[in-house]
Amino acid sequence: MKKYIVLLRGINVSGKNILPSAELRDLLTDLGFKNVQTYIQSGNIILESDERKSVICKKINEGIQTKFGYDVPVIARTIPQFKKAIANYPFPTDNNKIVAFVYLNKKVYETKIDVKGIDNDQYLIDNDMVFIHCETGFAKTKLSNKLFERKLNVSATTRNYNTTLKLLELAESN
Repeated sequence: MKKYIVLLRGINVSGKNILPSAELRDLLTDLGFKNVQTYIQSGNIILESDERKSVICKKINEGIQTKFGYDVPVIARTIPQFKKAIANYPFPTDNNKIVAFVYLNKKVYETKIDVKGIDNDQYLIDNDMVFIHCETGFAKTKLSNKLFERKLNVSATTRNYNTTLKLLELAESN
């Protein structure tokens, strides 16, 4: 069995798509995944499966849609892929409150997109990741999931530096 870190987009954010962690864990166990853990109620999952990432994402998306009625983008990564993303982060991490990782559901070939008015915010597109450094803060930045989804024709979900490190720590600890 391989361990995966699975990220759901738009769960328990601003009172939308409410999905309690216990119910999510039960659903994932019922779908056949093993050693299911969740971390904070915003769609962060660690699980084990013999399935490929694409199959895992499809099963979880369909399971959530059937049981809860939400069409939620699902993105999965292996532990080595998470480690690589952290190691490849190109901007300073001394102020981790402005550091984030945007996980894309597929590889893209663009390296730049047209974004106006990002001030000192920075981004780097790297295959199936976008690394962002938001000096203006996440509440004010134009570098959002919706922007990357629209410009790159992908599904995207963002996790901050601390959450990314914690998910890797949890995945490696069991």
